[in-house]
Amino acid sequence: MKDAADQLDQLLTVGAMPTARPKLALRGVSRHFGAVQALAKVDLGIAEGEFVTLIGPSGCGKSTLFNIVAGLLEPDAGGEVLLDGVATSLLGKVAFMPQRDLLLPWRNVLDNAILAAEVEGRPKREARETARAMAADFGLKGFESHYPQQLSGGMRQRVALMRTFMFDRDLMLLDEPFGALDALTRAMMQRWLLDIWSRYRRTILFITHDIDEAIFLGDRVVVMSARPGSIKLERRIELPRPRDPALLTTPAFNAIKRELLDAVEEESLKTFAAGAA
Repeated sequence: MKDAADQLDQLLTVGAMPTARPKLALRGVSRHFGAVQALAKVDLGIAEGEFVTLIGPSGCGKSTLFNIVAGLLEPDAGGEVLLDGVATSLLGKVAFMPQRDLLLPWRNVLDNAILAAEVEGRPKREARETARAMAADFGLKGFESHYPQQLSGGMRQRVALMRTFMFDRDLMLLDEPFGALDALTRAMMQRWLLDIWSRYRRTILFITHDIDEAIFLGDRVVVMSARPGSIKLERRIELPRPRDPALLTTPAFNAIKRELLDAVEEESLKTFAAGAA
């Protein structure tokens, strides 16, 4: 039998950049806001169909990075964002889900889910039929005519995710979509999201502050440094899929968690020291 160190070497790899041309590539991406530098020369590649989770200390620039990938902000001169190998603005080319569900209270489940499709000009009837067919996958069958105020927090997030999937883009950005949920609902949503991802196989970049969540969901976990944010390390997660909740208590999972927790705590102390100076 291999000893624990050998097993850990198999599970953890540094700088796990995809070898094939990535679906998304960031090259030397920096961003200043006046005198404040939020990002510093971020290099990152995400392969087609890969699920990458992003963690880091508060204020490290995760949201700034997401806004650049979404096309809502431009990087500083010299930085590049490439989609399928082409440097381009990604505005309108990626599906983006922020932390809040942002459901419209006067629209029912189906009409909230088709909002992005409507904006793109798809016929409303056609979009509704697509949403109706997807409702079972998203745990919403029988709730199509309900309004947001009639739904639980987890169901509201499923509507928001269905809306994100209906904005038919290969690359999806999810910014802490489960952060406001209670622990039990969050755990259920994580398992559900992995099931949906395995069926639709979109490329996902997922922000979270929860290290357990990052490991449980990701093919790879990316850790950002304290501000100005850059990529401190990457860890490929060679844990079996489909993933079962029992995985969270295994020695292999805890070894990865310890490694990542040490990295985040080191950067958090830098942030604290800078604030106290």
